[in-house]
Amino acid sequence: MLERYTRILVTGGAGFIGRHLVAALLELGKQVVILDQLAPEPEPALPGASWVRADIRDAAKVAELANAAELIFHLAANANGSRSVVDPRFDFETNAVGTFNVLEAAKAGEVKKLVYVSSASVYGRPERSPTDEEHPTRPFVPYGASKLSGELCCRAFFAAYDLPVVIARPFCVYGPGENPELALVEVSRYLRWQLNRRPIQVVGDLDCKTRDFVHVSDVVQGLLLADRAPAGEVFNLGSGQETSMRELIEVIELVTGRRASIQEIKEISEDTYRLVADITKIKALGYLPKVSLEEGVRQLTEELGEHPELPAGETIFRKGQRAERAG
Repeated sequence: MLERYTRILVTGGAGFIGRHLVAALLELGKQVVILDQLAPEPEPALPGASWVRADIRDAAKVAELANAAELIFHLAANANGSRSVVDPRFDFETNAVGTFNVLEAAKAGEVKKLVYVSSASVYGRPERSPTDEEHPTRPFVPYGASKLSGELCCRAFFAAYDLPVVIARPFCVYGPGENPELALVEVSRYLRWQLNRRPIQVVGDLDCKTRDFVHVSDVVQGLLLADRAPAGEVFNLGSGQETSMRELIEVIELVTGRRASIQEIKEISEDTYRLVADITKIKALGYLPKVSLEEGVRQLTEELGEHPELPAGETIFRKGQRAERAG
């Protein structure tokens, strides 16, 4: 896998998905450079990788690192939708302008392939489920808009400069190593509340809100297959399985061995819809999700322990939402 590459740049390589991807690349014997705004740790969790502290908005630094890369995985981004509502300029400059910086640097260098990690948020509220890659893209929060802007830049650079770009759209990714201050995917949030014997806070409708929860190891599997995709292609990365919030809680109850207390927040209904990936395209490349939701929750329960740090971030979709809830 990835036989024609030796030197690989991973932007955002210190983040949740990034760390898992870097670990997999190191196991394949690749020379990996991480570009991330986080400072290198005293004892790096990813020994063997070169770690450069830099902001993706720094075009000169991005160009310097991209110049030596044969393959780029571009993951550096603001991945928190709520923060995009509170600070849309930061979100756009990081996600859209940052992606432009990577594309411009790749065009000037000797990059053989660039994999851009977008998001299922570009679809907005899906009109059909499962959702395939041809579905209209109508994001309703700045985060989805900034990720879609990055996609449009990728398509333009492919068309204008023949830059070999592939776009991946992960759905609801969960697994070990998530930051509880930033992560908004329900699996780890619900599990953290349950393990601390706190009420699980369900935003929206328990039964009508469904998601495609995909384990981070399966997402990495899909990203490693991206080189098999023709340049210019877009593909979903998910499990292909639909799970309601009630069904997720039932899995958590089964794994933890006790009933959950549930606090429904029905007044926030913006994301009560079905969001499930049609993974036909990526499966044609050899992708096969391996981690079931129950197995993934069991693994995560063991990693978190009895009293993990509680989720910190709010779920915010629009201006004034905090004030409405307070009222």
